[in-house]
Amino acid sequence: MIPRYSRPEMVAIWSPESKFRIWYEIEAHACDAMADIGVIPRENADAVWKAKDVEFDVVRIDEIEAVTKHDVIAFLTHLAEHVGSDEARFVHQGMTSSDVLDTCFNVQLVRAADILIADMDLLLAALKRRAIEHKDTVRVGRSHGIHAEPTTMGLTFARFYAEMDRNLTRLRTARDEVATGAISGAVGTFANIDPAVEEHVCGKLGLSPEPISTQVIPRDRHAAFFAALGVVASSIENVATEVRHMQRTEVLEGAEFFSAGQKGSSAMPHKKNPVLTENLTGLARTVRMAVIPAMENVTLWHERDISHSSVERAIGPDATITLDFALHRLTGVIDKMLIFPDNMMDNMNKFPGLVMSQRVLLALTQAGVSREDAYAMVQRNALKVWEERTDFQEELLGDADVVAALGADEIKEKFDMAYHTKHVDTIFKRVFG
Repeated sequence: MIPRYSRPEMVAIWSPESKFRIWYEIEAHACDAMADIGVIPRENADAVWKAKDVEFDVVRIDEIEAVTKHDVIAFLTHLAEHVGSDEARFVHQGMTSSDVLDTCFNVQLVRAADILIADMDLLLAALKRRAIEHKDTVRVGRSHGIHAEPTTMGLTFARFYAEMDRNLTRLRTARDEVATGAISGAVGTFANIDPAVEEHVCGKLGLSPEPISTQVIPRDRHAAFFAALGVVASSIENVATEVRHMQRTEVLEGAEFFSAGQKGSSAMPHKKNPVLTENLTGLARTVRMAVIPAMENVTLWHERDISHSSVERAIGPDATITLDFALHRLTGVIDKMLIFPDNMMDNMNKFPGLVMSQRVLLALTQAGVSREDAYAMVQRNALKVWEERTDFQEELLGDADVVAALGADEIKEKFDMAYHTKHVDTIFKRVFG
């Protein structure tokens, strides 16, 4: 992922230096375990730890790989340069490259998930704070982009909180899904290495041994991981789209914070565009690009082919780095978002009273009018408001059939805004406890 959409902590997980450090730890811990069970001499295992403070030379490893055409062999050759070829002769004994590559990849995914989980915690805190702040800030709810009935801005924030809270659960599940390692040899049978080595290495790295592997860890785990990231990205886009709609000139119920010195357009100085949430919409697409390839990686030939490798080298860093950036950006948007309650009421009253149509409909049916007749009575008055920009309550009060069924006082009572917000506290208790 390009630096523009990257944050240092997540990028560091995917750096060559970090990767080679994990490879080293896998090999060193494996040597320890083999020494413990008497497979290799203890002094050789101890010698490997001479490199524990070494900064592995990425350029040198690349030089070796240019000759060997094999990244793990290149690393092992470089490791032997540090610890001595004789001392290193038992390194990687009974192992295959995927024991190192797959276990390392899962360590990286787990560490990435930990950052994403922390990101989500911060986003949830921001959404909760804004939900409580605007619990009673009334705005019009919309379906199909058209005014429906009153709701509150607090409920809007609360539903996004609930969605992201579900995503937090998904991220934790995804983390657990990939928190496995395999040190099981060429086809997963432990023919040349004791299962105790796998248990030791996984324990040291915070992983669980994969119950059954081939040459690789099963890729359904990774498919589930990246699918979870795709869902989180879609939720980010969901929130971003709402903010973008709210910032439209004709709506202007909320807006991204516009900082001092910020410019909106190179051509039009008046512009204040929702650039952050537009950016988030695009970043969500980038994260979702990883989902289908990850699912296609599930299918491998027999005990393993290498078709998954190039995909994972790309989607591992790109999806996690992008999602980390997107979560951080969305948290900033929510934290500083401007809310315009007066505009919310102006929009609510653009067609005065229309949002109360269902309540009048129900009152008429409860008064004994058939639903078909009640609907026709309400709709004819509502359409007049649409066409002539009159007041819905006044139209109803001028309709003899409606007045005969309900009376003027009951008609007026049906326009009480508090009716629509009376259960907000109940909903908040469900969401926030």
